[in-house]
Amino acid sequence: MIGIFGGTFDPVHFGHLRPALEVHQSLALEETRFIPCGRPAHRDLPHAHAEDRLAMLRLALEGLEGFNIDDRELRRDGPSYMVDTLESIKQETSQALCLILGMDAFANLATWDRWERLLSLANIVVMQRPGVAREHLYQKDVLREVLQKGVAEASQLHEHPGGAICFQSVTALDISATAIREAMQNGKSARYLLPEAVYEYMQQRNLYE
Repeated sequence: MIGIFGGTFDPVHFGHLRPALEVHQSLALEETRFIPCGRPAHRDLPHAHAEDRLAMLRLALEGLEGFNIDDRELRRDGPSYMVDTLESIKQETSQALCLILGMDAFANLATWDRWERLLSLANIVVMQRPGVAREHLYQKDVLREVLQKGVAEASQLHEHPGGAICFQSVTALDISATAIREAMQNGKSARYLLPEAVYEYMQQRNLYE
């Protein structure tokens, strides 16, 4: 099974990397693909250019077995829709896919373009931080219906070609790309919030300053 982990990665940091590693190991994934978003459909454009975000991601993942980068959204014109990305990946592999999301992203799943189609293309793994309840998700009619149909344990996920939902506990790291960018803009250090090679690249390129 292939994990799909999308984001702007503007910049990539340990709040992305550690949870992704824990999901990768817990679900025994064959591969986890980091997919940098080209042009977000529901948020402002990334601050760093695509080439810089891709370069930082390469530095962060260098030498990590099973972690790969898929840049198809950067090469595609127009807004980046995950449904398009999953459809194109499905055309290239017979392996099952699992879309890795944070709790906030999953809570807003119904706002995504053709979101129902996502469930036919992939399983969904929701990263859940310790102490964060998920009962509020059942208050949304759409999500309640989805959850009642498809919740699975991590060990069962490999049995589903798509449509199953798994909640996976991950280490809580309160790190955000926004906070890193603000620190850089204010002349403060962002060291230890992200890989050292990424931090050095940001300094060399004067990113976010």
